[in-house]
Amino acid sequence: MHVESFPDVAVAPSEAAGYDAYSFSLNLVNPKDWRSNPITEDVAQLFKEQCKMYDFTSAHILPHASFIPNLASPDSRKLAFARTLMVDEFRKAALLGLTMVNFHPGAHLNQLEEEAALERISHSINYILSKTEGVCAVIENTAGQGSNLGYTLTQIGNIIAGIEDKSRVGVCIDTCHAFAAGYNLTDSLAYHEMWDEFDNCIGAGYLKGIHLNDSVRALGSRIDRHASIGKGCIGMEFFQRFMNDERFNGIPIILETPDPNNWKQEIETLYSLVK
Repeated sequence: MHVESFPDVAVAPSEAAGYDAYSFSLNLVNPKDWRSNPITEDVAQLFKEQCKMYDFTSAHILPHASFIPNLASPDSRKLAFARTLMVDEFRKAALLGLTMVNFHPGAHLNQLEEEAALERISHSINYILSKTEGVCAVIENTAGQGSNLGYTLTQIGNIIAGIEDKSRVGVCIDTCHAFAAGYNLTDSLAYHEMWDEFDNCIGAGYLKGIHLNDSVRALGSRIDRHASIGKGCIGMEFFQRFMNDERFNGIPIILETPDPNNWKQEIETLYSLVK
């Protein structure tokens, strides 16, 4: 049910199965490199065969796009390149039989007003969707570090408002990012208020995935530092509340915690919290 991404596309399903996971993420390109190597038909076929072997469906696989493209870039040349790179990732996902790509929305770099930058992100997503088919653009909330946008649910709602084909857009909520951005997940009332805000600003039907992480840094720090489950500032009470919240049934829930050696134990711990 919960596993971070793997570097080798072809063996990602078998790696995930080794952690007793029911969903997983993977990188379609090197997440920190502008270059994008092709995925061959042989690799795509092997990936599909392994998904079938281990009972993974596209509804529970949430690939993560490169961190490099800035879909709000104030530089027209870099913006065009970012859009081209994202189109390539969406096409790679389609080749693998996948139906979603998760990505960070972008940053204004202190060169654009927030409203203009959010509008530019919407236009970027419209461009990507116009050049691809069958793959949903899944916007991930951010911690608000630096000039990154998408750290409030209102901002994400504004991005979605500018997207023409709303049938191909969704949202992934990262719990570490939400906490760092100021959403108090440790408090029961504030937890439910955040999800009410999600429903009001975005809409419950847009939720396509969760990145389930603890946070090294304190509430509202605006710093993105993931911690192992129950080892950070969010704490186990939140994870028990989350694991018993039925609104998240049926969507991919992905661990992005820092130590792969702990993933299997963390998955077991999370399932042990279910009442």
